[in-house]
Amino acid sequence: MPDLFDTSSEPGSAAPAAQPEGPRPLADRLRPQSLSDVIGQEHVLGPEGPLGVMLASGSLGSIILWGPPGVGKTTIARLLAHATDRHFVQISAIFTGVPELRKVFEAARLRREQGRGTLLFVDEIHRFNKAQQDSFLPWMEDGTILLVGATTENPSFELNAAVLSRAQVVVLERLSLASLERLAQRAEKALGRAMPLKGPAREALLEMADGDGRALLNLVEQVMAWRVSAPLDTDQLSARLMRRAAKYDKKGDEHYNLISALHKSIRGSDPDAALYWYARMLEGGEDPRYLARRLVRMAVEDIGLADPQAQTVALHAWEIYERLGSPEGELALAQAVIYLALAPKTNAGYVAYKAARQLAKKTGSAPPPMHIINAPTRLMEEQGFGAGYQYDHDAEDGFSGQNYFPEGLKRPVLYQPVERGFERELKKRVEWFAKLREKRGN
Repeated sequence: MPDLFDTSSEPGSAAPAAQPEGPRPLADRLRPQSLSDVIGQEHVLGPEGPLGVMLASGSLGSIILWGPPGVGKTTIARLLAHATDRHFVQISAIFTGVPELRKVFEAARLRREQGRGTLLFVDEIHRFNKAQQDSFLPWMEDGTILLVGATTENPSFELNAAVLSRAQVVVLERLSLASLERLAQRAEKALGRAMPLKGPAREALLEMADGDGRALLNLVEQVMAWRVSAPLDTDQLSARLMRRAAKYDKKGDEHYNLISALHKSIRGSDPDAALYWYARMLEGGEDPRYLARRLVRMAVEDIGLADPQAQTVALHAWEIYERLGSPEGELALAQAVIYLALAPKTNAGYVAYKAARQLAKKTGSAPPPMHIINAPTRLMEEQGFGAGYQYDHDAEDGFSGQNYFPEGLKRPVLYQPVERGFERELKKRVEWFAKLREKRGN
């Protein structure tokens, strides 16, 4: 799909002969003619932004443009070629194979010999495999091409380290409502009239675009085509337009970003934010079973023994969902979200577990002390196994205070409960046993 402000000819090239022109989408007609016309990416194009600094210093290097659809990745690449007087070549990783790449590189080499540089724009660059990505390296290193890649996926996971080491990642942002409003006003100016919408309906239209400038211009074009006698309100607008589905890839960055937001909202004891991110994931088509599993993890990891009941609540909500299905079962999960968000928090058990694993790895195969190893045979009794073991139920207070760590290992403190929830009671018990152990010289 072409970019929001894509153009079919290289900037600065001679204008083609006039030909009859068919219908052109509004998004195509409003494509920027200079980098200063690009809306919503001032943080990278401004004087202090990475691209602004590169252009001002005359040292534009290879870059990876990372951002959601409809924010102008192709436009920026094309205008960078124009600003640096390079020949612009665009390919898509979806439709380009090794033979086509060889032709592109050879053409760039010949162009370089003639004194002209090449800016190679690779759309969906993350779809190239490792070998294809590696094929860019020698041409990037000797300056034959200046690579500008575009991706909607996290480059850290999708691109080779060798490519990333030779390119700067530039993050483009989804358009804010203010930026979308500027874009809508630009469209209205170009069309010579305002959209027939009341204020709240106009805001609703901007929200429908979901940060995508191309989507907004397509919506504006639809609205402008309507023949209405009076401005429409929000309900009338909603009846005429299908709201765009939220961008959500159950296997991509948005999946991990949103589950992270849900987890951190619960950890931060914010039930409203937690419910919002839970609902966002459901609206995006997430499997409620995945959410149920993650809720159990949150109960174990972030609530732990501060409220042991939280794990039961999360498990029961999962079971209720399995019995009721959607949409009724999703309410049980929502209530679990609220309960977990408001539960007292501790990660003392989690920290203790990780510390125990590290200690176990460090101490290798150190055996238990002889007195706590059973001696089921006469030979083992003669060897001293089990000798000196004190049966705790026979000891004062039901606590012998014996050492249970390997001989020679200084007793560590792994579990350190906090003064929150039920763990406050556990802290009292830990301290009590510590006093008894000290009293008995163990």
